[in-house]
Amino acid sequence: MEVTLPRATLWRVFWRSLFLQAAWNRRGMQNLGFAYAIAPALRRLYPERERRRAALRRHLSTFNCHPYTAAAIVGGAIHHEERVAAGEEPESAPLEYKQVLQGPLAAVGDGFFWAGLRPFAGALAAVGVLAVGWPALLAVIVLYNAVQLWVRFSLFRVGYRYGDAVVDRLAALSLPAWGARLRSAGTLVAGAGVTLLAARSVGGAGRWATAVAIAAALAGWWVLSRGRRLLPSAYGAMLLGTLLGAALGQLGGGP
Repeated sequence: MEVTLPRATLWRVFWRSLFLQAAWNRRGMQNLGFAYAIAPALRRLYPERERRRAALRRHLSTFNCHPYTAAAIVGGAIHHEERVAAGEEPESAPLEYKQVLQGPLAAVGDGFFWAGLRPFAGALAAVGVLAVGWPALLAVIVLYNAVQLWVRFSLFRVGYRYGDAVVDRLAALSLPAWGARLRSAGTLVAGAGVTLLAARSVGGAGRWATAVAIAAALAGWWVLSRGRRLLPSAYGAMLLGTLLGAALGQLGGGP
Protein backbone atom coordinates (compact mmCIF):
# COMPACT_ATOMS: atom_id res chain seq x y z
CA MET A 1 0.00 0.00 0.00
CA GLU A 2 1.50 3.34 -1.06
CA VAL A 3 1.24 6.16 1.44
CA THR A 4 1.67 9.76 0.30
CA LEU A 5 1.20 12.93 2.29
CA PRO A 6 -0.84 15.99 1.21
CA ARG A 7 1.16 18.96 0.03
CA ALA A 8 -0.25 21.09 2.85
CA THR A 9 1.23 18.69 5.41
CA LEU A 10 4.62 18.82 3.74
CA TRP A 11 4.54 22.62 3.79
CA ARG A 12 3.77 22.53 7.51
CA VAL A 13 6.73 20.23 8.13
CA PHE A 14 9.07 22.43 6.11
CA TRP A 15 7.88 25.57 7.92
CA ARG A 16 8.47 23.91 11.28
CA SER A 17 11.92 22.73 10.20
CA LEU A 18 13.00 26.38 10.04
CA PHE A 19 12.84 26.37 13.86
CA LEU A 20 14.98 23.27 14.25
CA GLN A 21 17.24 24.86 16.87
CA ALA A 22 14.55 26.67 18.85
CA ALA A 23 14.65 24.00 21.58
CA TRP A 24 18.34 23.07 21.34
CA ASN A 25 19.50 21.19 24.42
CA ARG A 26 22.68 19.52 25.61
CA ARG A 27 21.22 16.05 25.87
CA GLY A 28 19.47 15.63 22.53
CA MET A 29 20.74 18.76 20.76
CA GLN A 30 18.24 19.32 17.92
CA ASN A 31 16.02 16.34 18.74
CA LEU A 32 13.08 18.35 20.06
CA GLY A 33 13.12 20.63 17.02
CA PHE A 34 13.26 17.62 14.70
CA ALA A 35 10.36 15.90 16.45
CA TYR A 36 8.33 19.12 16.37
CA ALA A 37 9.00 19.52 12.64
CA ILE A 38 8.02 16.00 11.65
CA ALA A 39 5.00 15.70 13.97
CA PRO A 40 2.36 16.81 11.38
CA ALA A 41 3.55 14.08 9.01
CA LEU A 42 3.45 11.43 11.74
CA ARG A 43 -0.12 12.37 12.65
CA ARG A 44 -1.19 11.74 9.06
CA LEU A 45 0.80 8.54 8.65
CA TYR A 46 -0.15 6.86 11.93
CA PRO A 47 -3.81 7.28 12.92
CA GLU A 48 -3.29 4.71 15.69
CA ARG A 49 -2.14 6.44 18.84
CA GLU A 50 0.41 3.83 19.90
CA ARG A 51 2.14 3.68 16.52
CA ARG A 52 2.22 7.48 16.35
CA ARG A 53 3.74 7.74 19.82
CA ALA A 54 6.35 5.11 18.94
CA ALA A 55 7.25 7.01 15.75
CA LEU A 56 7.56 10.30 17.62
CA ARG A 57 9.67 8.64 20.31
CA ARG A 58 12.25 7.38 17.83
CA HIS A 59 12.68 10.91 16.50
CA LEU A 60 13.50 12.14 19.99
CA SER A 61 16.88 10.42 19.83
CA THR A 62 19.96 12.65 19.69
CA PHE A 63 20.21 14.60 16.47
CA ASN A 64 22.70 17.28 15.44
CA CYS A 65 23.29 18.69 11.98
CA HIS A 66 23.72 22.00 10.23
CA PRO A 67 20.32 23.70 10.59
CA TYR A 68 20.07 24.42 6.87
CA THR A 69 21.20 21.12 5.33
CA ALA A 70 19.19 19.22 7.95
CA ALA A 71 16.18 19.94 5.72
CA ALA A 72 17.30 17.05 3.50
CA ILE A 73 17.18 14.72 6.51
CA VAL A 74 13.74 15.94 7.55
CA GLY A 75 12.42 15.26 4.07
CA GLY A 76 14.18 11.90 3.85
CA ALA A 77 12.88 10.84 7.27
CA ILE A 78 9.32 11.45 6.04
CA HIS A 79 10.12 9.39 2.94
CA HIS A 80 11.15 6.45 5.13
CA GLU A 81 8.26 6.94 7.55
CA GLU A 82 5.86 6.59 4.62
CA ARG A 83 7.48 3.27 3.77
CA VAL A 84 7.34 2.15 7.40
CA ALA A 85 3.65 3.04 7.56
CA ALA A 86 3.09 1.03 4.37
CA GLY A 87 4.89 -2.00 5.84
CA GLU A 88 7.74 -1.82 3.32
CA GLU A 89 10.56 -1.02 5.77
CA PRO A 90 11.37 -1.76 9.42
CA GLU A 91 10.77 0.92 12.03
CA SER A 92 14.52 1.41 12.42
CA ALA A 93 14.94 2.72 8.83
CA PRO A 94 14.21 6.43 9.50
CA LEU A 95 16.57 6.48 12.49
CA GLU A 96 19.36 4.80 10.55
CA TYR A 97 18.88 7.31 7.74
CA LYS A 98 19.28 10.21 10.17
CA GLN A 99 22.33 8.74 11.89
CA VAL A 100 24.17 8.09 8.63
CA LEU A 101 23.60 11.51 7.05
CA GLN A 102 23.69 13.99 9.92
CA GLY A 103 27.51 14.09 10.13
CA PRO A 104 28.29 14.46 6.41
CA LEU A 105 25.54 17.01 5.87
CA ALA A 106 26.74 19.01 8.86
CA ALA A 107 30.18 19.23 7.24
CA VAL A 108 28.69 20.26 3.88
CA GLY A 109 26.55 22.94 5.52
CA ASP A 110 29.43 24.33 7.58
CA GLY A 111 31.66 24.56 4.52
CA PHE A 112 29.10 26.21 2.26
CA PHE A 113 27.14 28.45 4.63
CA TRP A 114 29.33 29.24 7.64
CA ALA A 115 32.71 29.30 5.85
CA GLY A 116 31.53 30.48 2.43
CA LEU A 117 28.20 32.25 2.05
CA ARG A 118 28.02 34.05 5.41
CA PRO A 119 31.53 35.63 5.28
CA PHE A 120 30.96 36.61 1.66
CA ALA A 121 27.64 38.24 2.54
CA GLY A 122 29.23 40.08 5.45
CA ALA A 123 32.04 41.45 3.29
CA LEU A 124 29.59 42.39 0.55
CA ALA A 125 27.36 44.21 3.04
CA ALA A 126 30.31 46.15 4.49
CA VAL A 127 31.53 47.28 1.09
CA GLY A 128 28.00 48.04 -0.04
CA VAL A 129 27.37 50.28 2.97
CA LEU A 130 30.61 52.14 2.26
CA ALA A 131 29.62 52.61 -1.36
CA VAL A 132 25.88 53.36 -1.31
CA GLY A 133 24.73 53.39 2.33
CA TRP A 134 22.34 51.30 4.42
CA PRO A 135 20.11 50.06 1.52
CA ALA A 136 23.02 47.79 0.54
CA LEU A 137 22.86 46.11 3.94
CA LEU A 138 19.15 45.43 3.53
CA ALA A 139 19.72 44.07 0.03
CA VAL A 140 22.42 41.66 1.22
CA ILE A 141 20.23 40.43 4.08
CA VAL A 142 17.42 39.72 1.63
CA LEU A 143 19.84 38.01 -0.78
CA TYR A 144 21.39 35.82 1.92
CA ASN A 145 18.03 34.65 3.21
CA ALA A 146 16.72 34.03 -0.30
CA VAL A 147 19.69 31.74 -0.98
CA GLN A 148 19.49 29.83 2.30
CA LEU A 149 15.71 29.36 2.05
CA TRP A 150 16.00 28.16 -1.55
CA VAL A 151 18.71 25.66 -0.61
CA ARG A 152 16.73 24.44 2.39
CA PHE A 153 13.54 23.96 0.41
CA SER A 154 15.40 22.23 -2.43
CA LEU A 155 17.10 19.83 -0.01
CA PHE A 156 13.81 19.10 1.76
CA ARG A 157 12.06 18.32 -1.51
CA VAL A 158 14.92 16.15 -2.78
CA GLY A 159 15.13 14.25 0.52
CA TYR A 160 11.40 13.56 0.49
CA ARG A 161 11.30 12.45 -3.14
CA TYR A 162 14.42 10.31 -3.27
CA GLY A 163 15.20 9.10 0.25
CA ASP A 164 18.62 7.44 0.29
CA ALA A 165 19.31 8.66 -3.25
CA VAL A 166 19.53 12.20 -1.84
CA VAL A 167 23.31 11.67 -1.68
CA ASP A 168 23.58 11.58 -5.47
CA ARG A 169 21.35 14.62 -5.79
CA LEU A 170 23.42 16.53 -3.25
CA ALA A 171 26.59 15.69 -5.16
CA ALA A 172 25.04 17.29 -8.25
CA LEU A 173 24.57 20.58 -6.35
CA SER A 174 28.36 20.80 -5.78
CA LEU A 175 27.96 22.77 -2.54
CA PRO A 176 31.61 22.26 -1.46
CA ALA A 177 32.82 23.68 -4.78
CA TRP A 178 30.46 26.63 -4.47
CA GLY A 179 31.67 27.19 -0.94
CA ALA A 180 35.26 27.43 -2.20
CA ARG A 181 34.19 29.93 -4.86
CA LEU A 182 32.41 32.04 -2.27
CA ARG A 183 35.51 32.07 -0.07
CA SER A 184 37.56 33.33 -3.00
CA ALA A 185 34.92 35.92 -3.82
CA GLY A 186 34.83 37.01 -0.18
CA THR A 187 38.57 37.58 -0.31
CA LEU A 188 38.10 39.71 -3.39
CA VAL A 189 35.33 41.78 -1.82
CA ALA A 190 37.33 42.29 1.39
CA GLY A 191 40.33 43.53 -0.59
CA ALA A 192 38.11 45.90 -2.55
CA GLY A 193 36.63 47.21 0.69
CA VAL A 194 40.02 48.04 2.17
CA THR A 195 41.09 49.82 -0.99
CA LEU A 196 37.86 51.78 -0.99
CA LEU A 197 38.53 52.95 2.56
CA ALA A 198 42.10 53.88 1.69
CA ALA A 199 41.10 55.85 -1.37
CA ARG A 200 38.48 57.77 0.58
CA SER A 201 40.78 58.56 3.48
CA VAL A 202 43.50 60.16 1.39
CA GLY A 203 41.08 62.37 -0.58
CA GLY A 204 42.42 64.23 -3.62
CA ALA A 205 41.99 62.05 -6.66
CA GLY A 206 38.65 60.87 -5.31
CA ARG A 207 36.75 58.74 -7.77
CA TRP A 208 39.74 57.99 -9.96
CA ALA A 209 41.77 56.83 -6.97
CA THR A 210 38.91 54.61 -5.84
CA ALA A 211 38.36 53.08 -9.27
CA VAL A 212 42.03 52.38 -9.94
CA ALA A 213 42.64 51.10 -6.41
CA ILE A 214 39.81 48.60 -6.67
CA ALA A 215 41.10 47.54 -10.09
CA ALA A 216 44.51 46.95 -8.52
CA ALA A 217 42.90 44.85 -5.79
CA LEU A 218 41.12 42.77 -8.42
CA ALA A 219 44.32 42.27 -10.39
CA GLY A 220 46.33 41.37 -7.30
CA TRP A 221 43.73 38.89 -6.14
CA TRP A 222 43.56 37.25 -9.56
CA VAL A 223 47.33 36.90 -9.90
CA LEU A 224 47.97 35.60 -6.41
CA SER A 225 44.97 33.27 -6.29
CA ARG A 226 46.17 31.27 -9.30
CA GLY A 227 47.89 28.98 -6.85
CA ARG A 228 44.69 28.91 -4.72
CA ARG A 229 46.45 30.31 -1.67
CA LEU A 230 43.69 32.50 -0.31
CA LEU A 231 45.55 34.20 2.54
CA PRO A 232 48.35 35.57 0.33
CA SER A 233 45.67 36.57 -2.16
CA ALA A 234 43.84 38.62 0.45
CA TYR A 235 46.95 40.39 1.70
CA GLY A 236 48.19 40.98 -1.82
CA ALA A 237 44.93 42.51 -2.97
CA MET A 238 44.68 44.75 0.08
CA LEU A 239 48.30 45.88 -0.08
CA LEU A 240 48.32 46.66 -3.81
CA GLY A 241 45.04 48.51 -3.71
CA THR A 242 45.87 50.45 -0.56
CA LEU A 243 49.29 51.58 -1.79
CA LEU A 244 47.98 52.61 -5.20
CA GLY A 245 44.99 54.38 -3.70
CA ALA A 246 47.24 56.30 -1.32
CA ALA A 247 49.65 57.23 -4.09
CA LEU A 248 46.87 58.52 -6.33
CA GLY A 249 45.36 60.45 -3.45
CA GLN A 250 48.67 62.20 -2.77
CA LEU A 251 49.07 63.06 -6.45
CA GLY A 252 45.58 64.50 -6.46
CA GLY A 253 46.39 66.91 -3.65
CA GLY A 254 45.25 64.94 -0.61
CA PRO A 255 46.83 65.35 2.85
